[in-house]
Amino acid sequence: MEKSIENIWKEGFLKSDALVAPKINNLYNQKSIHIIDKFKRMFKINLIAIIAFSFIFLIVSFFVGIPITGVIFFITLSVLVFINKMLLNGLEKIDKGASSYQYLKSFNEWIQKQVAINKKMSRFLYPIIFMSLVLGFWFKDAEGMPLGERLVDEILVGFPDTYLIFGIPLIGIVIVAVILVLLFLVGGRIYKWDLNIVYGRIFKKLEELMTDIESLRS
Repeated sequence: MEKSIENIWKEGFLKSDALVAPKINNLYNQKSIHIIDKFKRMFKINLIAIIAFSFIFLIVSFFVGIPITGVIFFITLSVLVFINKMLLNGLEKIDKGASSYQYLKSFNEWIQKQVAINKKMSRFLYPIIFMSLVLGFWFKDAEGMPLGERLVDEILVGFPDTYLIFGIPLIGIVIVAVILVLLFLVGGRIYKWDLNIVYGRIFKKLEELMTDIESLRS
């Protein structure tokens, strides 16, 4: 039985060396490459921006008297950038010569892996950043003594019965602990929210393109 026009169309789209519908093949290949190349550029710029910001913050932290915050902040973000740079190297290995559908599938699999890893890291990233701020301001010099100790002294003047653990009010330890737990629990959601703000439009175009291709394959 002769092939239907629909089957011929699909076959021409699916086979990279087919003579049928070569313009459609080329169109989707170009769109796929364009979307992924755009993501790569944005991803690289984002990593550079993170490093630049962390380096500037490190310098500023010494001027404002919270070097502990700056150092922890810089190290934490440097590790984050290093891991994502390694992930980006994996993206570079995706074969552009594959069909547009396979190319997008490989890219989508890479995205899922990248998001999963960063989501897990974010559960620790935000608590670490918060704790670095707490430590930075606690040890900030305040007229010859750490700001934290000065605040505790003022609290003890008004509330002399305040229970201390290693010189720190118990209520303060509880509040910090609660915030750390909350940041750990919602860290992944914060990351996904931030991810959608930066790359949301690209992901939407990727989803639309995948839907178009899959509709031709069905």
